[in-house]
Amino acid sequence: MPFRNHSQHELDHAVAAVTGEDLGVIQSRGFSLVDPDAQDLDFEPDWRPPQLVDWDELELSRNCSILPQPRSSLLRVA
Repeated sequence: MPFRNHSQHELDHAVAAVTGEDLGVIQSRGFSLVDPDAQDLDFEPDWRPPQLVDWDELELSRNCSILPQPRSSLLRVA
């Protein structure tokens, strides 16, 4: 149901009816209408780095030899 040109009170009542929440709770959360044609709807951009794990990199950091290797053999490989 489009809400263009409707009041905040009507919007709050509609959200409360759909969610089953108390009207006071809905009003305290500050719902508002957003123009779906707007170019940038992200009003609070997230500047944090992506929350992901490179499992291959993590496994490489955990990789260790079971038996200690003599330093001379390490130099030959490198």
